[in-house]
Amino acid sequence: MPKKYDAILVLDFGGQYCHLISRRIRELKVYSEVVPHDISLEELKEKNKQLKIKGLIFSGGPFSVYEENSPKCNPEILNTNLPILGICYGHQLIAFMFGGDVVRGEKAEYGVCNVKILKPVDVLENLSQVEKVWMSHRDIVSSIPEEFEILAKTENTPIAAFRHKNLPIYGVQWHPEVVHTENGLKILENFVVKICKCKANWRMKNFITKAVKEIKEEVGESKAIIALSGGIDSSTAAVLAAKALGDRLLAVFIDHGFMRENEIEYIKKTFSNRLNLRIVNAREEFMKNLKGIRDPELKRKIIGETFIRVFEKVAKEFGADFLIQGTIYPDRIESGFRKYSDKIKTHHNVAGIPAKLDFKGIIEPLRNLYKDEVREIAKLLCLPEEVVKRQPFPGPGLAVRIIGEITPEKIRIVKKADKIVREEIEKIGLNAKLWQYFAVLLDTMSTGVKGDRRAYGYTIAVRAVESKEAMTARFAKIPYEVLEKISTRITNEIPEVARVVYDITHKPPATIEWE
Repeated sequence: MPKKYDAILVLDFGGQYCHLISRRIRELKVYSEVVPHDISLEELKEKNKQLKIKGLIFSGGPFSVYEENSPKCNPEILNTNLPILGICYGHQLIAFMFGGDVVRGEKAEYGVCNVKILKPVDVLENLSQVEKVWMSHRDIVSSIPEEFEILAKTENTPIAAFRHKNLPIYGVQWHPEVVHTENGLKILENFVVKICKCKANWRMKNFITKAVKEIKEEVGESKAIIALSGGIDSSTAAVLAAKALGDRLLAVFIDHGFMRENEIEYIKKTFSNRLNLRIVNAREEFMKNLKGIRDPELKRKIIGETFIRVFEKVAKEFGADFLIQGTIYPDRIESGFRKYSDKIKTHHNVAGIPAKLDFKGIIEPLRNLYKDEVREIAKLLCLPEEVVKRQPFPGPGLAVRIIGEITPEKIRIVKKADKIVREEIEKIGLNAKLWQYFAVLLDTMSTGVKGDRRAYGYTIAVRAVESKEAMTARFAKIPYEVLEKISTRITNEIPEVARVVYDITHKPPATIEWE
């Protein structure tokens, strides 16, 4: 195994898809990691001691290059002779730094768009004359200096891609890292393999060795507890931590009352023989703290803090100094953890964590990975197939699938509805094609008819999406007969429900969960 991996560094300008660029490059078996947008030449040299840096990518971001506080990179970076690819904001920034013009476009471009390839060379090599790409911008590059040439355009963007005539510097206005760009991976491969000459020598098993070593070093001779929810992320983190710490690790499952039906039985069956396991009943504490709360952000923060306080009590009893979590990258980016990224919603295990903690530290071995990467690690760690294929489930559980105030009645209703949705989809094997499928209890009452009598009851929304990494998602086109069966069962088996609707919104503009 080589001492130094060929690597691509992604400069972070605050875009929602920033880490997704790095993830796509790792998909090409080339190592990649994200670094601050203002990394200095000295820091770059220091990085080069551990890695063989072969190229840089400037990510997208929510700013305009003309805004006073918009992020800019060190200008000296452009003189390193390293190949550079700018994406979206990064594309605009490169043009701006070389003296080009960036203006507000007459029309915004969001979602799938057709781009005309004028010159299929370098990063655009082997692409068709017209390509479907994913756009997310309002600003456009309107002019570039003479040392640049235009490679592609769209109806609303005259300079959708460019290259420097003498230096290996490129820009694309669209997002090749998003799966909806049909040949996005090909574009990244052109840059990473053909232009940067990277060797495909990175494997996910290398991550396991690295993660176990880092956990050992951080915990030292101390003890730790792992927050176990039963989902793929926390389960994988737990097995990784167990490899590092052995009996100095305690896996803690907190029953907050908002789990799927029969979840405790599943946890016992799956992990009792694998981990040092403790199940804590904290239902009363969570319900008490959430009484009267309707705001979804406040819900998540209260749940996050309550989790921590319960974990602190258990850690004190066990003598643990560290808390380990299965947080993955989409949790962190939606929580707006980075300086220039926008907060979409607070995740209980990220921005929901209180400022004051009794732990020496919180360890997140999976923090830079995506769900499909975690599944790959889980397979390498020999976790049961049932765990590997399990659909994602939010840490706050059904609490964020109840719109408005949480009550025992609402919990009972959404549990039954969720079970019906899962049963009907799994019965026909449709779950293998879906990312998530679940029920949401709306805070909306409507009139219905049951047994020739007026019924006035709740509305259940059914949500099912297809995705690869949860950064974007498409609503699933579930067969009507399956939706009809789900609707019939919910309204028949749950007397309090009078209406069932199906959510046909992609992400973006929606998120996968409703709250």
